[in-house]
Amino acid sequence: MLSENQVVMVRQAIEMTYTGKCTISEYQSFKKENKSTGHREVPVVTDQPCKLSFSKITNTIQGEAAAMVVQTAKVLIAPEIQIKPGSKLTITQNGITTEYKNSGQPAPFNTHQEIVLELFKGWA
Repeated sequence: MLSENQVVMVRQAIEMTYTGKCTISEYQSFKKENKSTGHREVPVVTDQPCKLSFSKITNTIQGEAAAMVVQTAKVLIAPEIQIKPGSKLTITQNGITTEYKNSGQPAPFNTHQEIVLELFKGWA
């Protein structure tokens, strides 16, 4: 178990690797002027430092001639940031902006959280 001081030092070291910025948006309902309910995209967190990370997983199925390579994306972000299921994450890193949605529960740590992402294809 890390001491509080060690947690702070580890968190600072991890945050030094954050080269991206993340905007988190939610699809929220609102009342229109005509009293009907509409929906709109609302940014709830903007320009939050983060790190977008990729890994490749090779899947092979018995009898197939070629292996299929799947790329997995995940974001590392501060542990206190709340990201609701279905939220859209717009991440800019290395001059490239891509839209993702969180595809699972965050893996929380004292120093950060990791969230597996998938490409955003539109609001459900």
